[in-house]
Amino acid sequence: QVQLVESGGGLVQPGGSLRLSCAASRSISSIYVMGWYRQAPGKQREMVAIITSVGITTYADSVKGRFTISRDTAKNTMYLQMNSLKPEDTAVYYCKANAPYDYWGQGTQVTVSS
Repeated sequence: QVQLVESGGGLVQPGGSLRLSCAASRSISSIYVMGWYRQAPGKQREMVAIITSVGITTYADSVKGRFTISRDTAKNTMYLQMNSLKPEDTAVYYCKANAPYDYWGQGTQVTVSS
């Protein structure tokens, strides 16, 4: 079992950057897959980026080249660096850990608007 807490969301102008953090309640070194997902109003939740324990990453086509996922096992924290943000990136962002069942954080709001 693991508890996840996201932080780092907020309001940013188009073209700006944000870094989201996902702090875990225990060591993440043994968690094989962790990821970021997002849900915009009226839309289904979608995968943004995932990372395995050996550092293999996968990104949604819509964020490739703009977002970077990483994890710091010393801090039990996963990150999502988001650059060149667009209005369509506006959503609630959630982190998920497969440990071995799926555990979700409470989400953090990201709003991209001028």
